[in-house]
Amino acid sequence: MNILFISLGCDKNLSDSEEMLGLLAKEGYKLTDFEEEADAVIVNTCCFIKDAKEESINTILEMAEYKKQNLKALIVTGCMAQRYKDEILDEIPEVDAILGTSSYGDIVNAIKSAVEGNKYVELSDINLLPDVGDDRLVTTGGHYAYLKIAEGCDKNCTYCIIPSLRGRYRSIPMEKLIDKAKNLVAKGVKELILVAQETTLYGTDLYGKKSLHILVEELAKIEDLKWIRILYCYPEEIYKELIDTIKNEDKVCKYLDLPIQHGSDKVLKRMGRRTNSKQLRNIIETLRKEIPDIVLRTTLISGFPGETDEDFQELYRFVNEMEFDKLGVFTYSKEEGTSAAKMDNQIAEELKEQRRDELMELQQEISLDKNEEKIGNIVETMVEGYIPDDRVYVARSYGDAPKVDGLIFIDTNKNLESGDMVKVRITKCMEYDLMGELEDELTK
Repeated sequence: MNILFISLGCDKNLSDSEEMLGLLAKEGYKLTDFEEEADAVIVNTCCFIKDAKEESINTILEMAEYKKQNLKALIVTGCMAQRYKDEILDEIPEVDAILGTSSYGDIVNAIKSAVEGNKYVELSDINLLPDVGDDRLVTTGGHYAYLKIAEGCDKNCTYCIIPSLRGRYRSIPMEKLIDKAKNLVAKGVKELILVAQETTLYGTDLYGKKSLHILVEELAKIEDLKWIRILYCYPEEIYKELIDTIKNEDKVCKYLDLPIQHGSDKVLKRMGRRTNSKQLRNIIETLRKEIPDIVLRTTLISGFPGETDEDFQELYRFVNEMEFDKLGVFTYSKEEGTSAAKMDNQIAEELKEQRRDELMELQQEISLDKNEEKIGNIVETMVEGYIPDDRVYVARSYGDAPKVDGLIFIDTNKNLESGDMVKVRITKCMEYDLMGELEDELTK
């Protein structure tokens, strides 16, 4: 059977998708990129915010149309399957199987049952950790991969539905992660990107203390691994041993993603966040003092319920003063089942978008200034691919996470391959991207 697999949403969801793909490949199923060739379609869904929910629904409906042709089974997995099982089964009868967020290890059984004409629904306890083995199929090009180190979240921010979909915070045992990492590196992965709803709390449930720095140090011992990147570090949970490890371990990218969400104390309190503006400033100052070349990325929410003009101006000043290297802004999404959805003074969509655009215009200026300072620098990069029309290679530095940050375009006549590590002299810049020339001979 040919399987078309569609993975939506975040990199944590992609990690689940790749584990499902590994299980399918082990059973002899073949993968296709074309709907017309597919005997079965799997849609791993997201419903974190309104746009993600709409994308998931539209994708399922689009695939349901193929049930009228040669499609034998349509399977829906992930967050939307967990949250809206009954609605999906009632309103989209073409769906043959539903797997919740902790049930994706049943993907092979789900396909077999669906092809036989039986509905298959499995919503395991969301506080379980699926045990799917190490037969993971990497879909990111082979030179980098996401390593999900924990599942769920205990923070209960007022705008977020994740705890009710993914359960309480639980770390994946370190020995399992080391084995998974070794298998990935043996397949050619050179960069491991550590992800979880929150990475900084890793180990607290298993080992009684924060253990992310220990995990990172163990991963750094893997011989052919070049880079370790850490995403989603809640600022209030940053701790000294972690800072020291990022500072002193050569394989760890001097890069952190800090989901800050706002800069106004009033809004932060309504969001249920655990930090105020002064604490955030202190954390950022400490990181930059201890690790001078660190690249800091954050995400913000504009238009949270009750966000006044004064609150927004505080956020604007905060961004202007902090000068984050990378920054993204989402408009607030009113999600049913969250306490923020019931709050008074909901903000009009037009105003949310206006505020988002103002922040992004400011960040564009900050980013351009920072990029101009890089002209003439020599940076180590990882090659991502080649653009034939422009005759340039595309690469990333330690300061650029895939899919969300900028790129470095390399002008060279040498033949490079994805995953090659090369040094590049920066010659030009744009607001978010850089251009450069190869500095020395290719090193594998």
